[in-house]
Amino acid sequence: MRDSIPDLPLLDAAGLRSANPAELDSVAHHLRQACETHGFFYLRNHGVPQALIQQVFAFNRAFFSQPMEAKLALDKARSRCNRGYEPLQAQRLEPGAPPDLKESFYIGEEVPESDPRVAAGMFNTGPNQWPADDLGGFRATMSAYFEAARELAALVVRGLERSLELPGHYFDDYLDAGACTLRLLHYPPQPANPLPGEKGCGEHTDFGGITLLLQDDAGGLQVRDAELQRWIDAPPIPGAYVVNIGDLFEGWTNGRYRSTLHRVINTSGRERHSVPFFFTGNPRHIVACLPTCLSAGEAPLHPPVTVEQHLRDCYARTYG
Repeated sequence: MRDSIPDLPLLDAAGLRSANPAELDSVAHHLRQACETHGFFYLRNHGVPQALIQQVFAFNRAFFSQPMEAKLALDKARSRCNRGYEPLQAQRLEPGAPPDLKESFYIGEEVPESDPRVAAGMFNTGPNQWPADDLGGFRATMSAYFEAARELAALVVRGLERSLELPGHYFDDYLDAGACTLRLLHYPPQPANPLPGEKGCGEHTDFGGITLLLQDDAGGLQVRDAELQRWIDAPPIPGAYVVNIGDLFEGWTNGRYRSTLHRVINTSGRERHSVPFFFTGNPRHIVACLPTCLSAGEAPLHPPVTVEQHLRDCYARTYG
């Protein structure tokens, strides 16, 4: 079920689909170990077609290769729901460090302006912005991948449910109409003489529930080992995702499952492309300390909060 690779575990998603309780329990055990140590693991046999993944990377490269005028026509500043293009150095994930050396494009669930959720001002909810010429199939490819990644994220959340010894279907409401964000990323090569602390992506933890990351072969992702006080390289493994726990799950588990610092330093000497998919969950769901993560006499580390409010607070810290 699990192979030995340097530093981070490699898990097999096939076990999450098993009808055999013993096999599911084995997967849950290894998930629990991974989430309690680094909060990061690789996941293979995930079921997302490789041809679709290759198309996503092809359109990722095509989008960022466009003239700046075309990209800025889809500027995220034009969107009320944080959709569209974000230029280089627009975000600073690491406090006190220079802005991040990356540009990105945000895609979410396609929600029309007429939807009651939009009228109610639900955070990060609304229509996407799409390239005017569609780049030969950009929208259809990203929409297909969005649904495939959301299905995989739900499978992982079900595995986490079992790993936490919760009753079956405990996360039903959290998964129902779960909010997700697909982000295309492009990193130029790290400058030969960077500013002090300058990185492709500053050290940070992710905001939401879980992240499913695709990365090309440039490398550069590093995960913080808090116990040994060192950075672990998380190089790409063909056919595998990098999966990590976000802040929402760390709070939900009262710190039992770790949302771990990570960063990107692109020293490959060439461009780097990656595609994180952030599963946040049902915006209206109230996140309160899980009953299996609270020992007798122990108090929750965080007060109950809706998924939407948690996300609003995280964005305010990053962009405020």
